[in-house]
Amino acid sequence: MCSPQESGMKAVGVRMVTRSRSRGPGAGPQGVGDDAASLRIGEAAAAGRKGSGPVKRQRKAQRLSVAYEASGDEKGAGTEHLPAPAWEPPDWRKQLENIQTMRSGRDAPVDQLGVEHCYDRSAPPKVRRYQVLLSLMLSSQTKDQVTAGAMQRLQACGLTVDSVLRMDDSTLGTLIYPVGFWRSKVKYIKQTSAILQQHYGGDIPASVPELVALPGVGPKMAHLAMAVAWGTVSGIAVDTHVHRIAGRLRWTKKATKSPEETRAALEEWLPRELWSEINGLLVGFGQQTCLPVRPRCQACLNRTLCPAARGL
Repeated sequence: MCSPQESGMKAVGVRMVTRSRSRGPGAGPQGVGDDAASLRIGEAAAAGRKGSGPVKRQRKAQRLSVAYEASGDEKGAGTEHLPAPAWEPPDWRKQLENIQTMRSGRDAPVDQLGVEHCYDRSAPPKVRRYQVLLSLMLSSQTKDQVTAGAMQRLQACGLTVDSVLRMDDSTLGTLIYPVGFWRSKVKYIKQTSAILQQHYGGDIPASVPELVALPGVGPKMAHLAMAVAWGTVSGIAVDTHVHRIAGRLRWTKKATKSPEETRAALEEWLPRELWSEINGLLVGFGQQTCLPVRPRCQACLNRTLCPAARGL
């Protein structure tokens, strides 16, 4: 890559400007300065002739600095182009504002029975975190009311890693029934509890990769566990409600086929300060208004902004 001087010299239509560094602020025109210098030299020569020896005539060379101005065609050449702004849905801010307005009452099932309300707040921190994880494992494919009931029955029997490992499968199954896929969840809860006891001292991992490595724990559960149990926003928790609503509002650049694809697409543009609230906001919206079947579009403030509702 050539230097700025070289690129300027090669340019067509370059104008050269010279400036003398010897002239300070307030100096007069160049002609006046040259005449004064000649006058001083003449006086010195005359004085020398009166003396005993020859006088050396010295003239201090002026150092010139050269500046170059590029022609109009070259202005901006070599300037780095700013990256194009990231994609974002055209109406998402107004859509989000409308959803926040519709959810201002905080009266959906998730607001009273979600994971934040399913653990024993009087328990030691390690036990509370374990209960958060178990409530998330039970909540998969299960309504919040059913999950909350199962958690209450488990807590009545003392819900800790040790107490769960002491239970036989039949007892555990009876306590969590009728959560969705309860038989599989009995197996996953036992396996996960054993891992937590052996490798984490009865606590839960503090990272998403370690959490999703546990039997029966998916990405949505892991991100919610990080937020609720550890107070860390690690990503957007996307369940079926968030996945469905994001698709209807066209909040993804292209159609997504799974909650995990939707999570990755949302995290590309949604401001990070909204990541912690978007799950609860959209889950409640999906429970009350944007239902899986027969959504209540006529009662929705986004009915004119939602691509899925147009024409209704």
